[in-house]
Amino acid sequence: KVEEVLTDGRRIITFRNGTKKEISADKKMTTISFFNGDVKKIMPDQRVIYYYADAQTTHTAYPDGLEVLQFPNNQIEKHYPDGTQEIMFPDHTVKCLYSDGFKETFFPDGTVVKVEKNGDKTVIFSNGQKEIHTAQFKRREYPDGSVKTVYCNGRQDTKFSTGRVRIKEEESSITLDKK
Repeated sequence: KVEEVLTDGRRIITFRNGTKKEISADKKMTTISFFNGDVKKIMPDQRVIYYYADAQTTHTAYPDGLEVLQFPNNQIEKHYPDGTQEIMFPDHTVKCLYSDGFKETFFPDGTVVKVEKNGDKTVIFSNGQKEIHTAQFKRREYPDGSVKTVYCNGRQDTKFSTGRVRIKEEESSITLDKK
């Protein structure tokens, strides 16, 4: 290795394989430029920023345990110390994955999808409608109070806001329609 001390106090160490390590005069910042194009920076605030040249991806590790990945397509992932992950997609969709298995996705149009650990899913649409999916049924709730439920056996129950109830069995014949 070759080590040189510059007049401004910086030190540059060059290794045989082409890797260079630069240490600031105050020794608070270190930049390592690897032979493959990767760059690792250790900042004065103890952040570690690693740039992967081949993948064009930046990984920043913060002293509190937060890790942030930035991809070339502008996707950003945040990995929190508690296991929570937040992914921001280029279209501004945000997906949150919590350590307990719960997932939430926020779409740019205002739609929110929540998925429980057991797989039950709730979709809240920007128009006020709500859909619930479980292993037993799918239910759509409308802003006027109407509710339509389709069960896994094909049966459909529709309860209108007017009080009317319609029940259809799988073969599509109306079994009950009371007003």
